[in-house]
Amino acid sequence: MKTYLVVNPNSSNGQTGRRWPEISAEVGKALGSFGHGFTERAMHAEDLTRRALEAGYECVVAVGGDGTVNEVVNGIAGADAEIAVLPCGTGQDFGRTHGIPTGFDDAVRVALGDEMRTIDLGRVELESGTTRLFANVGSAGMSGAVARRANSMTKRFGGRATFFYALTREFLAWQNTRVAVELADGSRHEGPMHDVIVANGNWHGGGMKLAPDARQDDGAFDVVLIGDVTKLDFLTTAPKLYSGRYLSHPKVELLRSPTVAISAAEPLPLEVDGEPIGATPARFEVVPAALRLRVPAA
Repeated sequence: MKTYLVVNPNSSNGQTGRRWPEISAEVGKALGSFGHGFTERAMHAEDLTRRALEAGYECVVAVGGDGTVNEVVNGIAGADAEIAVLPCGTGQDFGRTHGIPTGFDDAVRVALGDEMRTIDLGRVELESGTTRLFANVGSAGMSGAVARRANSMTKRFGGRATFFYALTREFLAWQNTRVAVELADGSRHEGPMHDVIVANGNWHGGGMKLAPDARQDDGAFDVVLIGDVTKLDFLTTAPKLYSGRYLSHPKVELLRSPTVAISAAEPLPLEVDGEPIGATPARFEVVPAALRLRVPAA
């Protein structure tokens, strides 16, 4: 297949750009020839992806973090093409969900291999009419504020440290808001909430296992409602975010639905795949079997 690499040289705190000669050489050994482009601004990866498809490329490799993956997904969705990932970013939650190796040589073998899986995507629509696809997780509430803070910080200490620091800082000042969540079956869940997690994938926030049982090909989201948690709740439960055991907390509820509508007394920050996108109200829906992804052999 004709392969095009969309490279975010600033991902992983600039390491991707510095390692480009090594990355290029390794991919060249396997493919001989390939196309590539470097991102220079927000949404540039999406533009590069669309141009690559117009030029006849059949596989687009996202070389970067979850934000790069999100842009490539938005550029490739609906096209008769495949996506692969070389995880070179801070969070790497999408790659973690699909078992894509973090070791460079192994990741290249997967990206250029023959094993493919068809997965669902999520779509979020804002009140303004703006829509955005996402591959892994979307959320409304404190997670949106955490994403905003994490994206403004240096990433040199790695994903887990960056996101946990941002989480802690935001939690100290965060005030829970009255939120209404409506699911496809018409059920409505309303009350003070800390966060609403709309999960297509398992991992989020640099290794937090927010949706341990989510599947990417079942036509539904795992929807996690984090209720009126206190500072003490956070101190005792935060370590369990990394194992998924936080779901046993009495103020946390796990639901499943192909659509989720979220509104709040005050606009709540939104994020998808770790990228801030606006504020509530918003509607999320599953887009079934929307993406063909290169994955490790079973």
